[in-house]
Amino acid sequence: MQGDAPAGYRDAAGRSGGMLLPARPEPIAFDPAASALIVVDMQNAYATKGGYLDLAGFDVSATAPIIERCADAVALARAAAIQVIWFQNGWDADYVEAGGPGSPNWHKSNALKTMRKRPEMSQRLLAKGTWDYALVDALKPGPGDIVLPKPRYSGFYNTALDSMLRARGIRTLIFTGIATNVCVESTLRDGFFLEYFGIVLADATHQAGPPSLQEGALLNIETFFGWVSDVGAFAAALASAPSTSSESPR
Repeated sequence: MQGDAPAGYRDAAGRSGGMLLPARPEPIAFDPAASALIVVDMQNAYATKGGYLDLAGFDVSATAPIIERCADAVALARAAAIQVIWFQNGWDADYVEAGGPGSPNWHKSNALKTMRKRPEMSQRLLAKGTWDYALVDALKPGPGDIVLPKPRYSGFYNTALDSMLRARGIRTLIFTGIATNVCVESTLRDGFFLEYFGIVLADATHQAGPPSLQEGALLNIETFFGWVSDVGAFAAALASAPSTSSESPR
């Protein structure tokens, strides 16, 4: 991925200045002050042996590098004064927030299906306050970060995300986390419909299921809903940022 910033270029929302991020299908300009790094569901449930995904039969053996790259992306964002937002997916201990049999979530959630097959796991998987629900030890929110619980795949559903972003003038969302083909893509898609520019740092995300689902999700995103880049390109874009702009912001 390569791309050079032309003089006086504008970010995705039309504001002057900012930085140019090499990406597929084409480079995209972004303003750090109008951007947020979204860390999706980097919880024990999704990234650690013994967590929900592992117990449900999904392979989590390759998540260690993803955790490291998420940590790198968070450090880069903080250094650039980019807002960091952490999501945690799950429900109350009684799973009232999961919806019950009247909700398709009750029927499709693999965590809920796993607990119905294994009743001894009830109130352990994705229940708030449990080890499963907690963020992995290597990734911790810092001062100024925002932590939002979410009850469904999309981070926009029944959360304050949209109002928090609009209050801060944020238009570009840079995604990391798990799972690329589920919660990452769902949140990016909903953001697309709300006029946010979505970018996925592919090497800081991981799929639920076989590698083909990662490839398919990224191809779908870059073709229809957003842009795909990586942590190295993100670092390079921030490092090469212009120090001044000849134009006044809009």
